[in-house]
Amino acid sequence: MPSTHINSYYAASANDTNVRPTLQGHVKTDVCIIGAGFTGMSTALHLAEQGYKVVVLEGSRIGFGASGRNGGQIVNSYSRDIDFIENHYGKEVGAQMGQMAFEGGRILRRFVDQYNIQCDLKEGGIFAACNSRQFDDLVDRKKLWEAHGHTQLELLDGNQIRQHVGTERYAGGLIDHSGGHFHPLNLVLGEAAAVESLGGVIYENSPALRVREGDKPAVHTEEGCVEADYVLIAGNAYLNGLLPKLESKAMPCGTQIIATEPLSEGIQKRLLPKDNCVEDCNYLLDYFRLSGDGRLIYGGGVTYGAREPEKVESLIVPNMLKTFPELKGTKVDYAWTGNFLLTLMRLPQFGRIGGNVYYAQGYSGHGITCTHLAGKVISDAIRGQAERFDIFASLPQHKFPGGRALRIPLTAMGAWYYNLRDQLGI
Repeated sequence: MPSTHINSYYAASANDTNVRPTLQGHVKTDVCIIGAGFTGMSTALHLAEQGYKVVVLEGSRIGFGASGRNGGQIVNSYSRDIDFIENHYGKEVGAQMGQMAFEGGRILRRFVDQYNIQCDLKEGGIFAACNSRQFDDLVDRKKLWEAHGHTQLELLDGNQIRQHVGTERYAGGLIDHSGGHFHPLNLVLGEAAAVESLGGVIYENSPALRVREGDKPAVHTEEGCVEADYVLIAGNAYLNGLLPKLESKAMPCGTQIIATEPLSEGIQKRLLPKDNCVEDCNYLLDYFRLSGDGRLIYGGGVTYGAREPEKVESLIVPNMLKTFPELKGTKVDYAWTGNFLLTLMRLPQFGRIGGNVYYAQGYSGHGITCTHLAGKVISDAIRGQAERFDIFASLPQHKFPGGRALRIPLTAMGAWYYNLRDQLGI
């Protein structure tokens, strides 16, 4: 039976509900991509623009995983910031990663503009400080990003942030005018349509079962096979046992999101007067924004496994009401969860298996801009310009300690510790 998207606000408001065919038979192509999320679509689109024949295999539906379920916020840099990279891997690597840290958002906007993708794109993202220590960290972040050439930043004190977010909860903030927010499923569906307009082929409900390495790699599904010059594995948290060695380097984690009923224009103006998106600075952070039709989309937390919608609502609504008490009694129309892929160092993992099978995964909850960058970097590497890909690939990729049995409880203990620090404001 064909798979469907989960019951989310995004799926209910998707622009494209067409189901692509299942792969049947033997196909030859230049590049075969496993996974029709942002990494796969960005890579496919960059390659198709250069005249490559591209086939994308999706085990379920386009955007079924994190790309079609996330908070829809354009957040620059990586889950670990440039100073962490400099301190752990050296100034040169930090400088090279810093040069790429703000590119993904520009790529995303180019796709939207060039291919006329209707995804409710709005401008401006705010990092909200819950206490003075977090505000000091934002002051440092502004200096760090400006040192790497990013100048579209503005500090907001306690009074100024209330002009952007209608709550007393925050001590200040940092607005990134190059940030923003959008409907993520409609973006990835629009990118898929752009790939198809350039001759690319996408097969849905065609999970990869085996990857044959060698001079002419091949990807086998239940009913077919794709033979290619290059393969990209971009399944992220949804590889489902395809490559155990790759999966041992990262751990699927869940985040929860709700969407309220449409709010009146007056309430929208009180909650988010400038229509920016917001994420706070806690380790287990909250994030929220207004949808194109005036709903508050509010998410947060980390779980290690999926939640039922009723549980999602009971976890997220109390956080929403801490931020916006006036929403007490507001109806929640949708509640959903989805997995992202966490790495031990919280940095993305790029690499090669043999000479012509590439992989990219593990954006650690910070994937929207980096996945779009990944598509450019990987496509350049396939075209023979691998310098930037090799910078990512040079970052160490550690397995989680204790294997599958211990990685979830150990990570949960770490999350509990950092959540306690958030609660204590230290």
